[in-house]
Parts: sequence; C-alpha cells; structure tokens
Amino acid sequence: MASLWRLAMGTDWRDELEAWLAPFTAALANKTRRRMCPAYVAGLIGPGDRKSVQPMAARDDDVSYDRLHHFIGSGLWDEAPLEQVLLAEADRQVGGEDAWLIIDDTALPKKGRHSVGVAPQYASALGKNANCQTLVSVTLASREVPVMVGLRLFLPESWTSDEARLDRAGVPQAWRSYRTKPEIALAEIDRVREAGVRFGCVLADAGYGLSAAFRQGMSKRGLSWAVGIPFKQKVYPADVTMIFPVAGRGRPRQHTIPDVISVPAQVMLEAAKWRQISWRRGTKGRLSARFAAVRVKVADGKEQRILDMGAQHLPGEEVWLVGEHRPTGERKYYLSNLPADTLIKQLAGAIKARWVCEQAHQQLKEELGLDHFEGRSWKGLHRHALMSMIALAFLQSLRLKQAKGGKKNLGTATETEPASDQTSHH
Repeated sequence: MASLWRLAMGTDWRDELEAWLAPFTAALANKTRRRMCPAYVAGLIGPGDRKSVQPMAARDDDVSYDRLHHFIGSGLWDEAPLEQVLLAEADRQVGGEDAWLIIDDTALPKKGRHSVGVAPQYASALGKNANCQTLVSVTLASREVPVMVGLRLFLPESWTSDEARLDRAGVPQAWRSYRTKPEIALAEIDRVREAGVRFGCVLADAGYGLSAAFRQGMSKRGLSWAVGIPFKQKVYPADVTMIFPVAGRGRPRQHTIPDVISVPAQVMLEAAKWRQISWRRGTKGRLSARFAAVRVKVADGKEQRILDMGAQHLPGEEVWLVGEHRPTGERKYYLSNLPADTLIKQLAGAIKARWVCEQAHQQLKEELGLDHFEGRSWKGLHRHALMSMIALAFLQSLRLKQAKGGKKNLGTATETEPASDQTSHH
C-alpha cells in the first residue's frame, strides 16, 4: 500500500489536521495543551527522520522544546478523554458489524534497563528474544483500513516485583500488579465496548489464542472470535460424550469422563478434507492457501483424572478448528466460535483479516515515530503512543476521503472462485 505520509503530502494537510483535531483539543481544558497537541501530532506526521521531542521542536518555530517535552512527559492532564475521542473517530471511520477488532502486540527495541517495561523478552516483530518494551495493541479495521485504538505496555515480572523501578518510572498504582498480555487485552476489549465501538469479530494470533482464559473471557462476553493456536492444542471431536467409566472393583465411579481421548489439533485435522481457498487480492495476484475445518470441543474444561492418563482437561466449548497449509510449507492452526453454519471461505477470510494490524504497526513505526520516544516514564510513553495513534487516524481519514472521491478503491477485492467452491466441508 502507498505510504500514508506521501498521501498526506499531496494535500493541505496542516489546515485539515487543525480542523480534524477540534474534538481532541476540545477535550483538553488547558489553552497551552490545546496548542501542544496539534503541534505534537503535526511533528509526528511531518517530514524528518526522527520523531522524538527535540528534533520535532527544532523543526517547528512556534513551539519550544520545553513546552513540548512538558506536554508529553510530565504535564498534569488526563489522557482518557482523548482516548474516548479516538475511539469515536475510529468507529466513525471503520466501525460496523463487518469490522474486525484485532488484538496483537508490538515490540519497541531499547538499550539499557531504565525505560519503563524494558526487559529481555520475546519480540514478535523480530521473531526472537530482545531487550525491548512490548505494547499490547488493539486495532479496529474494515475494508483493509486499520485504525489503532489502543497501545498498553506489558510489564514483565522483573518490573512488577521491583517497587523502586516502578516508582522511578511513575507507573500508576492500578498497573503495578502483574498482568498477562491476554489479561491486558480483555481489559482493552472491555474499554472499547464500553465506548460503543462497533465490530463483528475479535481476531488474535496464537500468543493470545493459546490462553484458555482469553478465549473463555471473550465467549462469556458474547463476542465472536477467531484466534491462532499452537499445533499441540488438545481438542475432542464435537460429538464427544461424557460417560461413567466401568469400575473393575471397589465403588462405582462418581465422575463422568469423555468417551474418547483428546488429541492435538494437528492430529485432529490429518484426515480432514483440505481445499484451496483464496481470501483476497494481493499486490502479486490472489492470495490463497489450503484450508480444512472441522467442529471440535476444546480441551480447556476443568481438569480431572481420566483412567490411567492422570489429570486431563475435559471438553469445553464447541468451536471450529481450522488448519492452514501455506504455499511455503508452513502449517498454522486456529480456533473460532463463529456459527456452525459458517462457510470455510468465511472462516479463512476472518483468520486472514488479521494482517492489517501488522500494516498499522509498520506505519506507526516507519512513518509516525512510535518507536522514537526517548523518555523513560510510563506517562510519557503512553502519551507518545496515543499521539501516534491519533496521527494514524488522521491519515486514514485522508485516505478514506480520497477514496470517497474516487481516487482509490479501498473495498475488498471481489472473490472470483466458482459458486460450487463455497460449500462448507465439516
């Protein structure tokens, strides 16, 4: 996709930005902050390789470094009203029943150990362990247009167990207890829903999908979801039945057990029917892979001793188990609670819709300086991240406006497969 920054440079974007930001600046009570917010966002959007405070201030004759630094790093103002405006704007741009809410995380590589949350940890963007900060991200997307609405720092236990470090970084009391990334994600989903943002399905990769608590938490909230899982995730056939085992001697058994044992997802799909499915048009033609889908019950119920196998998870929710064989030879596995009559093509489309959040991460870093923040505090990092998301939302508003004028088609490419391929194989 063309650079959003280049798209903006073809317009009188500074005047448009000032008008577009009016609801955001109205949420800031202080007159100086109402000037600093547009200046900061403009600094992130405008030219220049570095988007940290000092070079942005140097490029703006109307704003001093001290004021811009104070605004983002230590000023006494509440971010929540701006977050609410961002959620409302995202819903206006791309919200609806056909929208996706995508959960992921992104790593910000960092040297040293003093910046809030920095630690040696797995960085998904790098595919390896690295010294970095990890932000749980929430993206609202439709028509292949992502608008990021949440970036929350994950604090490793090396941080939550060190009060002195938390004090120095100014971590709020409410965030000092250790929270897993799935726990942070569920809290973010609640925040998005409470704001009235409309979406049809939650998507997440295996880093979140492997968490039974995350999947169950979404189902308890009545949400539709499709998530990645490890190949070894245990599942039962959908028609598994609970029976009383026959006691060889002694008292009759008091607890029922499944009439079949659970098996890894990979094993469950070995005998399934695999089909070539295309989900959208890419830059080099249609994107496709082989998919299979069967109904299963996830082995994430309560633990119970089963015969001589020791403690096992009992059958839980009935869902779709989906497998993907990519042209590269890579194999991926997914679970989804979409309805039992969902077509396999629709399942594949939902699973593959997650890619747009990676696009948003890339744009935030390469064009809007998300990873350029040089402060060490909790407040400063989250405010910088918020300004980066506001900048991205503005650029997406320009993109949608130009599309409406006929300059670019943002709709999903029309599927061209024959109607006979639309049949779901269970």
